[in-house]
Amino acid sequence: IFALTACTFVYVTIGAKVVLITNPRDVPAFVRTLARHRFTVVPGVNTLFTALLNHEDFPKLDFSALRYGLGGGMAVQRATAEDWLRVTGKPLIEAYGLTETSPAATINPITNAAYNGSIGLPISSTEVRLRRDDGSFIALDDHESTGEICVRGPQVMQGYYRRPDETAKVLDGQGWLATGDIGRMDGDGFFYIVDRKKDMILVSGFNVYPNEIEGVIAMHPDVLEVAAVGVPDDKSGEVVKVFVVRQDPALTGPQVLAHCREGLTGYKVPKYVEFRNELPKSNVGKILRRELRDEEIRRREAP
Repeated sequence: IFALTACTFVYVTIGAKVVLITNPRDVPAFVRTLARHRFTVVPGVNTLFTALLNHEDFPKLDFSALRYGLGGGMAVQRATAEDWLRVTGKPLIEAYGLTETSPAATINPITNAAYNGSIGLPISSTEVRLRRDDGSFIALDDHESTGEICVRGPQVMQGYYRRPDETAKVLDGQGWLATGDIGRMDGDGFFYIVDRKKDMILVSGFNVYPNEIEGVIAMHPDVLEVAAVGVPDDKSGEVVKVFVVRQDPALTGPQVLAHCREGLTGYKVPKYVEFRNELPKSNVGKILRRELRDEEIRRREAP
């Protein structure tokens, strides 16, 4: 739905030319296509921007017509956003939404050049609130507490097709859609994703969010991609395991952990580091933590 509405309908509506990249995983072909056009906007996911930035010919492109990159589908990491700004001279704007919001809910102002780590402000005619587990909403002047992000607006779905039982789980009688994402709001009304509720890792009773761990590890210059998941542990219930794709083949597990200790509280530091040549991704390039987590569980349960 992001591709259909935000990447196609919006630009067709304003009379823009839309160039379809049929295989974004073929980065060399992608870069050659960009070289043939005076492109103004590049929408995509964080892994796509990272792949482009790590191709030797990408910095040689003409960015004079570019206005911004638009990141959605997964968290935009600081390392990627800062590299994008350095290479292109234009901001990488993070937006947020989901299929059930067709897909937009919040977006950063396109004038924001510096990365702020937020998913921005609610879009027109849209309300966003944070809800506790007991169903109550967090006060608007409470900028410390986190809760499940809930969205209400004209773009929110009416329900899942012929699935009233599933609809009732996420959509209440007042039109609030429960997104399954945990977030917070600052004093200026900007929202921040903490992580997916179902991806939260519980380490000795403490909540640990993969986004934070991945963001820290991604800042290491020798890391190309990273995913963090929770794996079962007899002592602490769960511990953090990270799967890393190296930029430098010489990078070691102890070096990754030493980097983590500089930027993370002790209980958030991964217990395991596994290097991979690639990480499982969806068709649009979103890293699939679930597959890594399920694979790890199957491995541990095997006789």
